[in-house]
Amino acid sequence: MTFIIVYGKIFEDIRPPKDYTKKWNTLWNCPLCVGFWVGVLVSCLSPYTELFSFERSFVNAFLLGCLSAGTSYLISVLVDDFGLRLSSRSGGEHVGD
Repeated sequence: MTFIIVYGKIFEDIRPPKDYTKKWNTLWNCPLCVGFWVGVLVSCLSPYTELFSFERSFVNAFLLGCLSAGTSYLISVLVDDFGLRLSSRSGGEHVGD
């Protein structure tokens, strides 16, 4: 759900343009931010589905939001639109040397 909101073509028309000086735009273009709120939404939907069951509490909503944000961020670091991100470093050289 996070990747569909942040990168999906279906939300292109309603997603604000990337402008990191405005907090609202950052929310819709950041996998970490959207991931958190998707986790909170999932915790709120828990009583209405049998796919997962969490006790409805502020602590569980916060923890599920953190877990979702971390997972979304990790996946966004490893994967981009073209598949796995592979480093193109050769030899022992570092970027900036």
